[in-house]
Amino acid sequence: MFLGHFGVALATKPLQPRVSLGTLFLATQLADLLWPTLLLLGVERVQTRPGLMAASPFDFIYYPFSHSLLAQLLLGLLLGTTYGLIQRNWPAALLVGLVVPSHWVLDLVVHRPDLPLYLGASPKVGLGLWNNLPATLALEVGLLTLGLWQYVHATQARNRTGRFGLWGLVVFLGVVYLGAAFGPPPTDVSALAWSSQALWLTVGLGYWVDANRAPVRRIG
Repeated sequence: MFLGHFGVALATKPLQPRVSLGTLFLATQLADLLWPTLLLLGVERVQTRPGLMAASPFDFIYYPFSHSLLAQLLLGLLLGTTYGLIQRNWPAALLVGLVVPSHWVLDLVVHRPDLPLYLGASPKVGLGLWNNLPATLALEVGLLTLGLWQYVHATQARNRTGRFGLWGLVVFLGVVYLGAAFGPPPTDVSALAWSSQALWLTVGLGYWVDANRAPVRRIG
């Protein structure tokens, strides 16, 4: 799952308009933001196996610190608490914290049974939608479209940057996703880990776009 996580972030923005889209990107993608560094450190492991699944060549051998349900619940608690202490906005902090484990829920739909529930000898779960490429594309694009619709109707551009920057962000996400889905897989784990660090760029873009948009004022 890639576009779907961003769709969740876009869709939840209207629930707490004071939370930046960048923060919501950070929350929904926190697992995938931590994962490349854990790969580089040798803490977690993955192998590339072309043909493993129609929509993904990756065999996730060991990644409980970033992708287990327990880890994501704890990361949500940590990020939500940190946000609340900094911003003094606890309803928004609750949303930020809850959005983090939404990553696991969406991954549950697409992964084969390789998602752990907790650290150690955990059962592995996954519904395996990645075995069906058209269904995967429909879900990814559908979630992003729904989230974008919610975000566009809840915010308005302050300037040209807010207008065109948003659509530039959407195009960027689409290009990255299509490149990953239909391009050749990385040659080795190190290349995968380093290239995946570029995901941090989307967090910065989220802050930049959202800073140039404002909540829509409802009349009545």
